Amino acid sequence: MPPPRITFVVPGDLSSPTGGYGYDRQIIAGLRERGWAVDLAELGDGFPWPDATALRQAAVQIAAIPDGSTVVADGLAFGALPQLAAKHAARLRWVALVHHPLALESGLHERQRLLLFDGERRALAHADAVIVTSAATARTLVADYGLAAQRLQVVMPGTAAAALATGSTPGHGALSLLCVATLIPRKGHALLIEALAGLQDRDWRLHCVGSTTRDAATAASVCAAIAGHGLGARVHLHGEVDADALQAFYDRADIFVLASLHEGYGMALAEALARGLPVVSSTAGAIADTVPCTAGLLVPPGDGIALRRALARVLDEPALRAGLAAGARTARQQLPSWAQAVERFERVLRAELLQPTP
Repeated sequence: MPPPRITFVVPGDLSSPTGGYGYDRQIIAGLRERGWAVDLAELGDGFPWPDATALRQAAVQIAAIPDGSTVVADGLAFGALPQLAAKHAARLRWVALVHHPLALESGLHERQRLLLFDGERRALAHADAVIVTSAATARTLVADYGLAAQRLQVVMPGTAAAALATGSTPGHGALSLLCVATLIPRKGHALLIEALAGLQDRDWRLHCVGSTTRDAATAASVCAAIAGHGLGARVHLHGEVDADALQAFYDRADIFVLASLHEGYGMALAEALARGLPVVSSTAGAIADTVPCTAGLLVPPGDGIALRRALARVLDEPALRAGLAAGARTARQQLPSWAQAVERFERVLRAELLQPTP
């Protein structure tokens, strides 16, 4: 009997070091380990704003997928291709994988936001099933996009087991703050720098790990903010690093910080919990579902004053840090593994494969 087969459609380069691509890689690898035949269609760069070349490439690759195939389409591409979703809906089983709604990306002009919202809404109307990475995203798609709840399946990301962070040496130097996020507007680096600028009387260092090249304008504004506040010796932008180097940053951290304006799940936050790190972040999107109040201080997204106060508390109160770290160590026990995530994803696919051929 031949193995079950699907096609996984992703925009750009699957090896890109972001949470969404990391999720896709883990699911693809896990399904293959469980005996699935997974074909990969990489549609080119530029999503969710594909140019004419990317659109032609996407059209050719999707047209080549055999009739009756189940196609898992990463939402970064699927939401930008409503015409192709409609054109092939009668012959393909579309399974949309939505990490977070495209229109909730920060830094968009209103016209851009409306275009993304309309395109994704129309594309999702042609999906036979929709997989989301958090209950918060499911609620958004029901409330704002009009999707029926029964069409949605939540498959949270897994988190690899990790050793507890050892942190910096107590009483011997600055507390180490760690932020793991690509420098794009949604991740709130500028807000974080502004909040920390008012806490220069405390002894801390901030290490930011994540691409500084994906959004040149954001990276430039963050660098300008660092220089403008005289924080060049205290805020370090390390760019992308390999897995071993990232593990070392987590290990040396005392506090994990992320001033994000929206998260469809927050895989870096889960990684921080897996290492027992106290968290300072926002309540945006699914963060409050990912980080329990016992493990972190969460403030309203975009509220720089509240963020500064939360940072001051964790810097000033060792007992609070210890309590939040204990909460993180408890929370890490509830994080799903990647094996569990793949198993859940597989159940959704098998249920879809049992449906009549389009």
